[in-house]
Amino acid sequence: MKISILDQSPISSGKTAQDALQESMRLAQIGEKLGYTRYWIAEHHDYPGLACSAPEVMLGYIGANTKKIRIGSGAVLLPHYKPYKIAETYHMLATLFPDRIDLGIGRAPGGSAEATMALSDNFLEQVRKMPEKIIDLLHFLQNDFPSDHMFSKISASPLPAISPEPWILGTSEKSAILAAENGTAYAFGHFMSDKEGSDIMKTYLERFKAKGRLQRPKSIVAVSAICSETTERAEELALSGYLWHVQSAKGEGKKGIPSIEEAKQYSYSSDEKEMIKAMRNKMVIGNPREVKQQLLALQTLYQADEIMIVTITHSYEDRAQSYKLIAHEVL
Repeated sequence: MKISILDQSPISSGKTAQDALQESMRLAQIGEKLGYTRYWIAEHHDYPGLACSAPEVMLGYIGANTKKIRIGSGAVLLPHYKPYKIAETYHMLATLFPDRIDLGIGRAPGGSAEATMALSDNFLEQVRKMPEKIIDLLHFLQNDFPSDHMFSKISASPLPAISPEPWILGTSEKSAILAAENGTAYAFGHFMSDKEGSDIMKTYLERFKAKGRLQRPKSIVAVSAICSETTERAEELALSGYLWHVQSAKGEGKKGIPSIEEAKQYSYSSDEKEMIKAMRNKMVIGNPREVKQQLLALQTLYQADEIMIVTITHSYEDRAQSYKLIAHEVL
């Protein structure tokens, strides 16, 4: 099984964004040492408890402090930006770090309505234009606009020897079809979807059209997972993430990922308990053997080439240890 890391760069309560970003760099180094296939970092804007608003900046830093692990965005939020600028940025990264750059593409706003308005004009209209923007972005990455196209005379320079690998990320059939029809790799966010993901992945696999350098479908399923030496300890570590999501839903999560003690002392409403139950049902939690079995089951269910793991704990050390235990059991 290939396994990879999706990092949301969480800020623990009592820590700073700088602490979180430094830990993200260290997590990429740990992932490289352990044999993880790739490390992606997410994009969020003024989102309670998450530090990274500019994956491209972090990727330059992480690329300079690692040697071989693939690194990428999970994801660049395309509606906010022009395809040309994204292609330039990721070509620059691919020039600096040859054959290591992934370009994950998403369409979520990545923050509040106010943050969305501050970032871009008419977000919903830009979402509607996603299919066109994807096509333009892929042409810029491949430097192959038709000769009669208005952009045929420009390049998203510098042009690297090996262009970034594009991935479309999503949680819906629409994103699966978009990836399939454009011949890109596809990453499904199991951890953030309430839909039947295996059917969506099946749509991608069945409708894939070979284009460019990708001649067969290529897929990832992204899963929320926490691993510890014992099941009981892993379940305890998950408490921090539950409370953080509850607080974020109420607009109260800006202090960051709460401690286990805070989570144990919190008085949950019946609705909040239902929210946590739904979250738990989507997560992989347990000791190394249990986590491996659950990941293998998800890989089989999704027919995925790779599992990408996102882990939220209050302690950076517990998060790193979770990735270490999974790697030692799976790889």
